[in-house]
Amino acid sequence: MLVMSGTGHYVFGNTNSLLHTITGLGIEVSKVDAGSAAAVEAALRPNTRMVFVETIANPGTQVPDLLAIGELCRARGLVYVVDNTITSPALFRPRAVGASLVVNSLTKTIAGHGDALGGAVTDTGLFDWRGYPNIFEPYRKGDPTGWGLQQIRKKALRDMGGTLSSEQAHRISVGADTLALRVKQTSATALALARWLQVHPKVGTVHYPGLESHPHHALAAQLFKAFAWLLSFELRDTATMTEVINRLQLPIKATGMGDTRTLIIPVAPTIFWEAGADVRAEMGIADGLIRLSIGLEDEADLIGDFSQALG
Repeated sequence: MLVMSGTGHYVFGNTNSLLHTITGLGIEVSKVDAGSAAAVEAALRPNTRMVFVETIANPGTQVPDLLAIGELCRARGLVYVVDNTITSPALFRPRAVGASLVVNSLTKTIAGHGDALGGAVTDTGLFDWRGYPNIFEPYRKGDPTGWGLQQIRKKALRDMGGTLSSEQAHRISVGADTLALRVKQTSATALALARWLQVHPKVGTVHYPGLESHPHHALAAQLFKAFAWLLSFELRDTATMTEVINRLQLPIKATGMGDTRTLIIPVAPTIFWEAGADVRAEMGIADGLIRLSIGLEDEADLIGDFSQALG
């Protein structure tokens, strides 16, 4: 079976590590730039079974051609997996682009307070599992629409663990109550900060789909209700990166995302260090790239903090 990473060159670092690991288990992985459905189609092989994409790539904020890829997967009978973590169900419903399975990190936006670990896989009901050759034979009973989740429950949760504790489930449930409100504010603040950073003389490139200058802005505006909390930017003087981060008072230096608090991390020397310089260059990750997950701080306070840090 071949799993194809639709976000390809821009896939999240830990996802990239997972894909590298499963190649050692005999699963082939092709990586492509999913900004083009034609590029995805060109990478398909006779043994391709799945296409995987992220709604907004982390940390480069590239947006795949989600609708066209969905049409391609439907025509080819492929499982279409969409990681909706950055946008969350509050901003985007992947079923609208033909997703077979939707992955959400409950740890991040949905729980949203940095105090619970969890994840979810949702079957949209759009994929006909009767044609999928890798369903375990004993699970081919009853309503075929349930075969996929049945195998995920049995083979992933039962055999490999990962079941939520009651306390984690409770915290996620409580956090989900304010999901829409939090996403609305963090998206607005992220856009305001991105616009402010874009014109600062010490900042080079700002990566945020809400900016008209972003290469996938029109696509993101068409697909999403807002542009989410993830943004990244590059300093013109890479040597000052650590100094600038340390001068900031409000953002917390941490690897998490989708929190009530703004989180900041230098990308190359941390979460993408293991990938190596060549892979980072291929993925467009500059040595001076800084990733931000915007929280619920006051917009003016956050911009003021960046002003003093860059000053």
